Amino acid sequence: MTEFWVSSGHHLTRRDAGGGLVVTDELLLAYLARPELVPPDEACAAERALHAALLRDPRRPVTPSEVAALADADARENWEMILAFRDRLLAGRNLEAAYLDLVRRGSAGTPILFLNQLVHLILRNALDGCDDPFTLRAAELFFRPQRASVTEGSLLLADAELIDEAEGAGRPSPLVAMLGREPVSELDVLTADNAWTYWSRSDAFSMALNLGSDPKSREGLARAIQAFVRHLLAVEVDVESIPAIEDRDWRWFVGLDQEGTRIGNALWRGEALEPAAFERVVALFRLGIRDPGRVDPRVGDRPVYLLLAMTPDRLVTMKPQNLIAGLPVIQAGEA
Repeated sequence: MTEFWVSSGHHLTRRDAGGGLVVTDELLLAYLARPELVPPDEACAAERALHAALLRDPRRPVTPSEVAALADADARENWEMILAFRDRLLAGRNLEAAYLDLVRRGSAGTPILFLNQLVHLILRNALDGCDDPFTLRAAELFFRPQRASVTEGSLLLADAELIDEAEGAGRPSPLVAMLGREPVSELDVLTADNAWTYWSRSDAFSMALNLGSDPKSREGLARAIQAFVRHLLAVEVDVESIPAIEDRDWRWFVGLDQEGTRIGNALWRGEALEPAAFERVVALFRLGIRDPGRVDPRVGDRPVYLLLAMTPDRLVTMKPQNLIAGLPVIQAGEA
């Protein structure tokens, strides 16, 4: 099996009997090694003592008074967030259960960075053994915001962090700037010919995805959605890319991001949308739940439509929690 997404930290966990990922001391220590939590040179004695105590026992209960004793306000805020997140992870029987709890009971106070890291780790588990680079590259949308651009008539998605770093560092190159091209044009676009190179760069997130005109990319995103839903909700679904919603009796949709939700709600209510809104839809899927017994009766045998869109400034920020919270699935056993 070819390795991928080592940066997810999956090697720091272990699977339980049901295939979920168990929280280990090694995983918790990785969080404690984050730069936000490593005490700086000017840190107070209380912060140093707290960090040292948790390095010895990362599951150690921490009282509010211990955090309140920290001299620096930013340090107190960082510690409050990471400890609350740690405690929610430990409260679940595995990481998948902890994520479901965050989705269903609310993730207020949990930084989006931590949620994305958790999705990265869970999706690595769900896609273990996957040998299709198109599925894996498309799955990066679940935890890595993307910048969209149109190059030679194709809608390309590139890692937003890489693009923002390139623009902030004064790139692109002089030639690219002279031609009026965007930083994404300097990235390799995933194709059948170069797909084999994905394995060596999966943690660099440095390949662009042709979501607009390459059916393999849209099929890859569909397969990633199937795997994520199967793993977390224990339900089999079929997902296919479609060009438009032609169903006059569409009963259910899920916006895969904030903009997709806004557009879908407006269509659902029969409201007029500005023409540019339709141009911002980057992917449209039809989803069917195989087991009729797991489908909300309000949906019956009708399909569910999934909308993914970009913001006016061409940012695509997928919210996988919308899938879990929004699908009309009757709950059964969890991962």
